[in-house]
Amino acid sequence: MEITGFFTALIIGLVIGALGRLVVPGKQNIPIWLTLLIGVVAAFVGTLVAGAFGVDDTAGIDWIELALQVAFAAIGVAVFAGLYGRRRV
Repeated sequence: MEITGFFTALIIGLVIGALGRLVVPGKQNIPIWLTLLIGVVAAFVGTLVAGAFGVDDTAGIDWIELALQVAFAAIGVAVFAGLYGRRRV
């Protein structure tokens, strides 16, 4: 991954985190910085998984890769919302 790809992944990860939070139903009692961090990690993991399946570089918009990234972000937000909510009782 080149340096421009790294910074692009960071920016896309911030958006992915927000989308992941929107996908999860209900209220999430986690700070926004944690949501954005989950999004960045989900963007990297989604790209790795898409690469493993060979769908990371297609003509046009990589919809499958984007769907994987949002799915990983939604899972991360749901898990951390559950853990963070229990901790602050």
